[in-house]
Amino acid sequence: MIWTSAHLRNKETLLGKTKMVGGAVASTLMVAMMAFALPATAQEAPAAATSAGAVANGAKLHLQWELQRPVASAQLPKGTSPARFTLTNRDTQALPAQGWSLYFNAIDRMPKGVQSNGLLLEQIAGGLFRLYPGPGFKGLAAGQTIAFDYQHSDSVYTSSKAPSGPYLVYDAAPDTGVALAYSVVPLAQPPQAGVKDSPHSLVTPQDTYQRNARAALLPASAVPKVLPTPLQLDAGKGALALKGKPKVEAPSNLANEAALARSLFAADLPASGGPALRLSVGSVPGQTSPEAYRLTIAVNGGIAIVGNSAAGVAHGLQSLRDLMPLPGTKSPALPELTIVDAPRFGYRGFMLDVSRNFHGKDTVFKWLDLMARFKLNKFHFHLTDDEGWRIEIAGLPELTDIGAVRGHVAKPGVRLQPAYGSGPDPKNPSGSGYFTRDEYKDILRYAQARHIEVIPEIEMPGHARAAVQAMESRYHRLKAAGDPDYAKYLLGDLEDRSVYNSPQLFGDNVINPGHESSYTFIEHVVDEVVKLHREAGVPLSTIHMGGDELAHGAWEKSPVSAAMMKKHNLETVVDLWDYFYDRVDGILRKHGVFMSGWEELAARQTMLDGRPKLIPNPRFPERGFSAYVWNNTTGNEDLAYRLANAGYDIVLTPVTRMYMDMAHNANPDEHGVNWGAYVELDTVHDFIPLDINKNAPEAARIGKDRLTDYGKRRVRGLQANLFVETVLDPGRIDYLVMPRLVAVAERGWAADPAWARENDAAKADLLHRAAWTGFVNALGQRVLPRLDLDGSKVAYRIAPPGMIEEGGQVRVNHVLPGMVLRYTADGSMPNASSPVVNGPIAAHGTIRAAAFDRNGRMGHVASIERR
Repeated sequence: MIWTSAHLRNKETLLGKTKMVGGAVASTLMVAMMAFALPATAQEAPAAATSAGAVANGAKLHLQWELQRPVASAQLPKGTSPARFTLTNRDTQALPAQGWSLYFNAIDRMPKGVQSNGLLLEQIAGGLFRLYPGPGFKGLAAGQTIAFDYQHSDSVYTSSKAPSGPYLVYDAAPDTGVALAYSVVPLAQPPQAGVKDSPHSLVTPQDTYQRNARAALLPASAVPKVLPTPLQLDAGKGALALKGKPKVEAPSNLANEAALARSLFAADLPASGGPALRLSVGSVPGQTSPEAYRLTIAVNGGIAIVGNSAAGVAHGLQSLRDLMPLPGTKSPALPELTIVDAPRFGYRGFMLDVSRNFHGKDTVFKWLDLMARFKLNKFHFHLTDDEGWRIEIAGLPELTDIGAVRGHVAKPGVRLQPAYGSGPDPKNPSGSGYFTRDEYKDILRYAQARHIEVIPEIEMPGHARAAVQAMESRYHRLKAAGDPDYAKYLLGDLEDRSVYNSPQLFGDNVINPGHESSYTFIEHVVDEVVKLHREAGVPLSTIHMGGDELAHGAWEKSPVSAAMMKKHNLETVVDLWDYFYDRVDGILRKHGVFMSGWEELAARQTMLDGRPKLIPNPRFPERGFSAYVWNNTTGNEDLAYRLANAGYDIVLTPVTRMYMDMAHNANPDEHGVNWGAYVELDTVHDFIPLDINKNAPEAARIGKDRLTDYGKRRVRGLQANLFVETVLDPGRIDYLVMPRLVAVAERGWAADPAWARENDAAKADLLHRAAWTGFVNALGQRVLPRLDLDGSKVAYRIAPPGMIEEGGQVRVNHVLPGMVLRYTADGSMPNASSPVVNGPIAAHGTIRAAAFDRNGRMGHVASIERR
């Protein structure tokens, strides 16, 4: 079985407590009970049944998961997603009637206490569940198959949310988990296919064709030359021939930028004979932003970039990259022009989560390079969470020895439980791993060289299970050794009987604000992070201190929290929250660092007409907190604006626009989650940062706040977020983030578009079509082909084509005009040798089409039947 630190607590008290409560509370406590001890049937299994060599090898078992579908036209209410596990024994030995457990992870909530064909399902903790044999199970002989049917507690719409990482453990070998062969039956259709206006309906090739038809293919001369769109571009009439590599002239304080400049020019250009390329820091007329630049290209004057700072020079070089002919172009030349440019927002960010699944230094470097290419300047580094602590902290080795390792183990306090499919092996690179102090400093310096600020995030008080468990293990180890400092960094109250369930299904994942040791821990971690930045020579202005999703019920039955509340005359745990962050803010201020956190840092929950409502917390507006506002779901569409109007600095990161882990749509072959929204490329592009509800239905705007002039000054900028629950492979990051990240860059850098300022709907539509057409043509004809050809190795998403039968022919288009489209008419899959779509297709049969990048990589396939 899997033990958690919570299971070491007083068993008799826990068991007795469940007799006194009922309903949801009892079911929550049952989770902890079931995790504490195996069912009697498993505990009492005879040793002979699980002796070595007499039972099936887990590696020879096969598990299949399939989402069962009701009638296609029937709407699937929440909580009724029927599913089936099918277990097949491919070994020559039997799976015994008792004495084993099959563990797996699930993102969605699973039912508790379900029985099917003699097997029972239970939750261990968080997203870790197990199937085990009940009294009626007779074993599974060689070659036999058994099904386990159940219904998900949440609706499941995507294959990415299928259970993952199954493995088998025998009671006789409780420390050994063996991964099973596992397959997920592809979803045939979304669960609400055919339901009018459902966001979970199938997106057909015909739907895609109509959506793509808003943009036509532009001639190369009309394609925007630079993304994100510059503030001012004045085109000349001539072209500057690139007959050789330019001579780069730059002062010593622009050495990094000079190296970047040299890297932009093709290796096969002659070493000399090119134009002069002059880099300098000066003053860009009319622009006060330190990131402003002026780029001039003249036939007789060569190339010159002046920036208000080195960062401005670097941005000018990225624009020069965009202007370069694609690799392999014969007789390369640059257009004569002058660009004067500056960003709209000073904060343009990307958050990468490395805690839920680990991704190493090379992946971080890759995304820092891409951020620099598109002029993003803030890297929000999500380093800690329930499922992993990913940064080495001197003096607290348990944080990485325990908190950075996931895998199966019977003994408590050794490592974290498997999560998100990481499986039983503690060496699994997605479940286990962390950045050493030197690696973190390498990342800081790499980002600094690209004018990107790293904002480390240390999650608290919720989302802190990795730290809580690591410090509890330290507590027990040092206490047993007689060390007087055994409780110095304890984060949890061992007598806490609070009942709560976090969105990630944990009931033991919070730092307790009643312990002075909690603040000692935070002080130590903050001090070490500050030291790392100092040693790297990289300034630290803020640490993101989390703050989101503290589960309702946390701290309410904690003796140490109650004592702290009494000591400071605090009435409720809401007041205790304020006390906690007042202390945390003081720790950061002592180090000269200001506080950043999720929106809950700046909000306070109250009740309005019997319903919970978030309002600006009146306690902290003057503290200089920076709140990252993600919640623009129904009822909270204006929360960011209310916080800004109340005086909080905010970063816009709305889940319905800026979450890169959201699937593009409900089609079964799309990756990602969908708890907040589906986010297509145009969903991001069409975000209006300072008037998010402008294009919402009138009914949705009633009663919603808009930004005041004062509030507008509090909007620091915007940020895209990637949480990695479903992302084990770095290539999946490419798929989910690109090219949507370019649209994020466009909204963060470019001036407020004309279509967003126009109040006449017809005029706004024309302006929008023009802007969208230019954007997607630039992506399809310039930006993405350059990534294909310059060695960047970005496996960006290639969307399926749109297809429609019209006028006796099949027409095909793509969201990115300029992508090569190929097709087959015999039902076979297209490949890089298939005919190119050059116009309507007259053939009959099953016509399949797909887009291909410049290296022959194929995207999603669309098909249509033409009789």
